[in-house]
Amino acid sequence: MSALRDKENDKDVLLDVSKLTTFGFGHRSPMWWGTMGLVAIESTVFALAIMAYFYLRSHAGAWPMSGLPPDLLWGTVNTGIIVASMVPNHFAKRAAECLDLKKVRLWMTVCMLVSVAFLAVRVLEFKTLNTHWDSDAYGSIVWMLMALHTTHLITDAYDSLVLTVLMFTGPLEGKRFVDVSENAGYWYFVVLSWIPIYAVIYWGARI
Repeated sequence: MSALRDKENDKDVLLDVSKLTTFGFGHRSPMWWGTMGLVAIESTVFALAIMAYFYLRSHAGAWPMSGLPPDLLWGTVNTGIIVASMVPNHFAKRAAECLDLKKVRLWMTVCMLVSVAFLAVRVLEFKTLNTHWDSDAYGSIVWMLMALHTTHLITDAYDSLVLTVLMFTGPLEGKRFVDVSENAGYWYFVVLSWIPIYAVIYWGARI
């Protein structure tokens, strides 16, 4: 009888999941899979928009139709800013995965400041495209590419702001660190997607 009770107790111990973590990073997190799905969808959207750019260009007698390509200054400055933003973003991701609240707060704040700087310069970019969205086919596709990417910037900046506030005010559940990590992963996509878009908008009209 005693042996039977011991066997049942051992079974209860083996089935005890109370000490298992309630969150995970990377492919162990449902959030990671959701982020990867979103990246796949949005990558397709960007690819289709770029294909539309070159399709329209192939059917145009002059490109750009307005005669002037976008000014290089602010687009190039913003490219430098967004590439540099990967540094604090990397440290925020690493701090989150180490559950280091102090460093998460620091690097998320830096990420927010960089996002604001990028969006401020993006306004200057729109002003120096040398075309309007309704001017012609060239203007429409250039503004579409810029608007698509800017939408991603704004939504990710808003998400980063919410996460930053939560890191200071709570509640500080483990899944919040997962959110920071996945937000950083999505920011990598926003940065890397800008490189071909920058090349198309600013150099596609110069080649």
